[in-house]
Amino acid sequence: MGDSFRDVVAWQRAIQMSVAIYKLTAGFPKEETYGLSSQLRRAGVSVASNIAEGYARNSRGEYKQFLGMARGSNSEVQTQLVIARELGLGSLQALDTAEGLSNEVGKIMAAILRNL
Repeated sequence: MGDSFRDVVAWQRAIQMSVAIYKLTAGFPKEETYGLSSQLRRAGVSVASNIAEGYARNSRGEYKQFLGMARGSNSEVQTQLVIARELGLGSLQALDTAEGLSNEVGKIMAAILRNL
């Protein structure tokens, strides 16, 4: 494994996804602050955090375990973005950006897991 989790493309994209989610949810109605907005933000942050933690453990087995958790959180993000879209929350451009990054993160993590 490389020097730092910061070198992992999945982590870099997950950070971009988290920022995109924060920008998206900033446009949600105030009544969603403690609902879908906070759930989406938590799940998005969890993806990047689990990638970083797993990588830092310096063991293939633990890295796989944390990537599995990151994939679970990424599936939460994707589900919650579908719900947001169905409810008409947030701008379509911001939704598309967050969804695109989530899909990319998912593909990269699947490739990493195949190679571990």
